Amino acid sequence: MTTELQEPTRREARAPHQDVPTGHQPGRVGAGLFDPKQLLKSFPDAFRKLDPRVMVKSPVMFVVLVGSVVTTVLAVKDAGDWFGWVIAAWLWLTVVFANLAEAVAEGRGKAQADTLRKAKTDTVARRLVNGREEQVPGTGLAIGDLVVCEAGDIIPGDGDVVEGVASVDESAITGESAPVIRESGGDRSAVTGGTKVLSDRIVIKITTKPGETFIDRMINLVEGAARQKTPNEIALNILLASLTIVFLLAVVTLKPFAIYAGADHQTSLIVLTALLVCLIPTTIGALLSAIGIAGMDRLVQRNVLAMSGRAVEAAGDVSTLLLDKTGTITLGNRQAAEFVPVTGTTAAELADAAQLSSLADETPEGRSIVVLAKEKYGLRERHQGELEHAGWVPFTAQTRMSGVDVEGRKVRKGATGSILAWVREEGGTVTDEADSLSNRISEEGGTPLLVAVKDGKGARVLGVIHLKDVVKDGMRERFDELRRMGIKTVMITGDNPLTAKAIAEEAGVDDFLAEATPEDKMALIKREQAGGKLVAMTGDGTNDAPALAQADVGVAMNTGTSAAKEAGNMVDLDSNPTKLIEIVEIGKQLLITRGALTTFSIANDVAKYFAIIPAMFAVAYPGLDKLNIMQLASPESAILSAVIFNALIIIALVPLALKGVQYRPLSADRMLRRNLGIYGLGGLIAPFIGIKIIDLLLSLIPGIG
Repeated sequence: MTTELQEPTRREARAPHQDVPTGHQPGRVGAGLFDPKQLLKSFPDAFRKLDPRVMVKSPVMFVVLVGSVVTTVLAVKDAGDWFGWVIAAWLWLTVVFANLAEAVAEGRGKAQADTLRKAKTDTVARRLVNGREEQVPGTGLAIGDLVVCEAGDIIPGDGDVVEGVASVDESAITGESAPVIRESGGDRSAVTGGTKVLSDRIVIKITTKPGETFIDRMINLVEGAARQKTPNEIALNILLASLTIVFLLAVVTLKPFAIYAGADHQTSLIVLTALLVCLIPTTIGALLSAIGIAGMDRLVQRNVLAMSGRAVEAAGDVSTLLLDKTGTITLGNRQAAEFVPVTGTTAAELADAAQLSSLADETPEGRSIVVLAKEKYGLRERHQGELEHAGWVPFTAQTRMSGVDVEGRKVRKGATGSILAWVREEGGTVTDEADSLSNRISEEGGTPLLVAVKDGKGARVLGVIHLKDVVKDGMRERFDELRRMGIKTVMITGDNPLTAKAIAEEAGVDDFLAEATPEDKMALIKREQAGGKLVAMTGDGTNDAPALAQADVGVAMNTGTSAAKEAGNMVDLDSNPTKLIEIVEIGKQLLITRGALTTFSIANDVAKYFAIIPAMFAVAYPGLDKLNIMQLASPESAILSAVIFNALIIIALVPLALKGVQYRPLSADRMLRRNLGIYGLGGLIAPFIGIKIIDLLLSLIPGIG
């Protein structure tokens, strides 16, 4: 807790003398585009997914599966028809390639899950019953049980520390080797089953059932087993199913037209099936599930666990971003930068009193005051042990000040209002100078702490300590980028309005909420949502839980309480509030990737139409030969080329579906023009080039050209 401020410093508490790694979890699998080993491992899964009960979940690919079965049966009946066998083979490959896209995406998740499974061990828990310990299997614990863990013990289940403080190794979850501190009360009380206690003794209250622990949920989610289709995916599936029905009706009506035109031999059931498969949006139908799984996978690569695909998608539509100031926008550790004495007091006198009142303050801010007094004014660093008869006054949220009574003097430092009130209570007089100095520092974006003393001269203010919280490099540029994305940024802080305003202007956020309470956060979220906006926010404490639950995207810190993690729909394993900006970008990338590949797929269908239809009916209607702009060798070659291209384009687009289309912060209309220009136009041109090349190759084979 920061010494004199209302707002806690939300940073991970780590054990001393440990270097904090900056990389992601070493056990996690990288997001390589197309790992050949992963591809080979995924092929068996792709064939297992040919089960009709699995395929029916994707209407488009289920139609392709049925078409594959039909063409295979017809090819068997007419064993001498090579054309039927080749069409059947490529239709089966189309289905397998579609399943392969999903299998590769799931396979990467399964590789990550294998790492997590290593953290799951069958542990023996030391359960407390009426003050006595009894050993029970970890699987036998129930919600509300109290268990004891000491150095070397594996924590048997998820829970909150209710007694003690300990250093815990969470590398199995976060991948970071540096231990973290977990303690009762506050916002660093949550512990995860499978992690290891390195020092001291803690008592944990179990908050989850066996099989429903954090690691269990992570395994299910990264494997894709618990992934449900999002509303946008369901809507797109309905659209694709509708297009499939339309094309099915269109293809069925071609048969009577062909009989009337005397081209019945050109419209066999095999040809019509191939035509249907080429015209329906198979490309996006094949890649749709893989795109969703890959979106969650990209979050996992950044040590963020999304509880549902809906949360990832919602992140892409977020229009208001609520960000904590401390540790997110600023570095978080406020440092003493200057001692500003009032008239009649020397800077050395102020520094001496400030250092004396900070000896019992172990926060980074308190330590920085001691160091500044030593370095700038040559005051040696004293210790509490040297002042045997001193009466230390600890900081409390109620008094908002701390200090010491020693050698007939009372020294206090703290928030402006609290110190001024103390001086008056001690019978001293207060001048306007101290108040004006505090306001000036606040307006500059600093945090003022007043220092006062009561001695033989009476109670009086000596001056102000100027604490600075530095805005992180590049934050203004990132907020400018978010603004171009159409996202409003709101800084939330417990600082006074003047300090908040100065930091907000320096960082470049759109708005700020000063002296924020949990009720204020909730009211702000509801107000934004009432205006039709989606809201994202971060939190780590129990008092953040209502707001996290209310937000459309609630990112809970892994260091936070169980209540916060249960309320949010994402958990940041690194406990880095800045990650919220990355989450929004990943969500937008997911939506853009889906939109881009849908555009490409539909444009593909138009091009394939011009490849097949003219070639099929040019014999009966010679005028249609003018539409055969690719000058394909024969009707059989045209149909076969289109079917082969239809299968190959799926496998070619798998890397793009897994990696995602590169996101750029553009307005909606510019993004639409860009998608239409690249993926719409590309989807029209690619089939003409691809089908023509395949046709030229097929024409070299005797009997086809």
